[in-house]
Amino acid sequence: MAETRIQELVTEDEWRSAFPVMGQLRTNLDEETYLDYLGQMTADGYRLFARVVDGDIVALAGIQIQVNMYYGRHVWVCELVTDAEHRSDGHGLALLTFVEEWAEEHGCELVALSSGVQRTDAHRFYEDRAGMERVSYVYKQPLG
Repeated sequence: MAETRIQELVTEDEWRSAFPVMGQLRTNLDEETYLDYLGQMTADGYRLFARVVDGDIVALAGIQIQVNMYYGRHVWVCELVTDAEHRSDGHGLALLTFVEEWAEEHGCELVALSSGVQRTDAHRFYEDRAGMERVSYVYKQPLG
């Protein structure tokens, strides 16, 4: 039977070990930029959790507690990604369930995330498997 656990990744070596999986979602980042961003983000409260099976990272969730007028105190899921070779094995759902429990333990009212319009498989996962509700659109305006 496989040894499965969820652990927070806090050291640079742990962050480096997660980059091959994170890079499948954040294809725009090289490893050094990813590490630089993580250093800045963790200083602002970002946490990175990994689902580990037999010593291998198979899924990641990057989260941050936020407070705003429309969601109150909540966990924002910045990243949720499962390694391509391990998709549909329940790892993403297990990690999202962990995040929901973690959020409750930390006094949050809900868990929220944004998913790119092109990620139809992810939308099906969030709505059908995770039972999440689609509530808004997200817009952006590049500067400069």
